[in-house]
Amino acid sequence: MAPHTVEALKERFIDENGGHAWTEGWQSLLKQSPELFETSLNLRAVPKKKQHLSPKVQQLISIAVDSASTHLYAPGIQEHITSALKEGATVAEIIEVIECSSTLGIHACNIGVPILMEVLREEGIYDLHPTAGAPLDARREKLKAEFTTKRGYWHEFWEDFLKLDPEFFEAYLDFSSVPWTKDLNGDGKCTGALEPKIKELIYCAFDAAATHLYKPGLKLHMRNAIIYGATPEEIMEVLEIAALLSIHTGTVAMPILEREAVSL
Repeated sequence: MAPHTVEALKERFIDENGGHAWTEGWQSLLKQSPELFETSLNLRAVPKKKQHLSPKVQQLISIAVDSASTHLYAPGIQEHITSALKEGATVAEIIEVIECSSTLGIHACNIGVPILMEVLREEGIYDLHPTAGAPLDARREKLKAEFTTKRGYWHEFWEDFLKLDPEFFEAYLDFSSVPWTKDLNGDGKCTGALEPKIKELIYCAFDAAATHLYKPGLKLHMRNAIIYGATPEEIMEVLEIAALLSIHTGTVAMPILEREAVSL
């Protein structure tokens, strides 16, 4: 590819994403594979052009994907926080994205507890456990009601978790409810900074990301988002943004290749 064409691609990148988004990774990707660079740029451009979600919300979704504990892609977090602020996001809104994204780890229990129950049944010892087949006691019923009120839903995958360890369930309830219960304006309305639809789209983003692919949560939060008014096009745009995670293969690997190739 001609040098002037390579320079034009860099100028286009900065024009579309801002100078703050230009990193060593993008520079190296452009140098080593301008073809992959250009197609990556084209892929990133699709949601930006359609904008079923506002530019600010797109950046918030990108923060969720990159800051998820399964990815933790620092250059992307930096870029998208800066971009979100430029698009008018408040610090409180970005904090709320981080708070929502911090809940990903609980899927160890959402996946693990049903498997544990399955193993207990297969080994013939499920019925020996004191929680087997028993209705929720008063404490657990209270926790279930509190979760439903604070989080706005209930799902069957919480049932055995709640039965088996109400102490940990209660701790997680408090942890996950933070972005849903903050009174930011001092008016007694404990709803947080982001509307419920956006929060649900954030959950969709990190559940759909290739580093996680948590199907039960994705379906649940898609349904919740639609109940809160999300359109199919908005959810599709979340998935498109989450799919951009694959570009990080190039922006992380190419600088390493450059450095190692020089030493040969």
